[in-house]
Amino acid sequence: MSKPRSLALPPRTRARRLTTARGDFAVLDTEPPGERRGTALLLPGYTGSKEDFLALLGPLSEAGYRVVAVDGRGQHETPGPRGRAAYRRRALALDAVAQAAALDDGPVHLLGHSFGGLVARAAAGAAPGVFLSLTLLSSGPGRVARPQRIRVRALRGALALLPKERVWRATRWLDSRGEEPGAADPPELVSFLRRRWMRTRIAQLAGAGRLLLSDAEGAAELSALPLPLHLAYGADEMVWPVPYLAAVAAQTGAEHTVVAGAGHSPNVSHPKELAERLAAFWSMAERVVPISS
Repeated sequence: MSKPRSLALPPRTRARRLTTARGDFAVLDTEPPGERRGTALLLPGYTGSKEDFLALLGPLSEAGYRVVAVDGRGQHETPGPRGRAAYRRRALALDAVAQAAALDDGPVHLLGHSFGGLVARAAAGAAPGVFLSLTLLSSGPGRVARPQRIRVRALRGALALLPKERVWRATRWLDSRGEEPGAADPPELVSFLRRRWMRTRIAQLAGAGRLLLSDAEGAAELSALPLPLHLAYGADEMVWPVPYLAAVAAQTGAEHTVVAGAGHSPNVSHPKELAERLAAFWSMAERVVPISS
């Protein structure tokens, strides 16, 4: 997951419900201060939420983009069913397609962070005409690295046996820098992290964990997408092996961004640098696939 450093909403940001053909989703919707260059849809990762992108919304909007970060079904402020079938890859992908369509801005840029990248890949494959580009942020095709697989299995096992509150107290959820929430965080941030954890459906956590453990090697799938592709991650990424991500970028011919000094969440630690690279990629993608198409 990402741990936001501030919960303050950026200028021109509305927290609202996005009504789609597949239900309502909680979103943060940020408008640019001037003319709109395009629109981007951001999908959060495992145990995360739309707030993971708070630091990124302002810089991207200043670059001229409307940016919409979403809680997927069963995540934080978006309700979700209890059954595991609701959290299969195709169901989540069709949600993202419906979200993009409901923004009513034509094709949009799609970005998925970590687990959100798995959903974004599936959405782009299901309905490529809905999207202008695909960015995988700290996310790769294929299973996560072995230490992360151990953590995900442990979490799924604990949730099957113990109440969520007890799991929260036992783990105190380490962030991407290995810091314990509460060790140096303001009380409002610790309260948010706990609230987000308690609101996220167990079925969503179990389903997303299952997909992370079983995701197939997908470089060929990425290469076949008729969309400009971007792989971005921190130099100290640890959920997917950095050499593997670099190899996927080379194999697919994707735009390739490595953020120096960043770990699994450059959206939190290096938002301005990441926003610059995203805006440059999106501008290139718009020349390849014009917005009016």
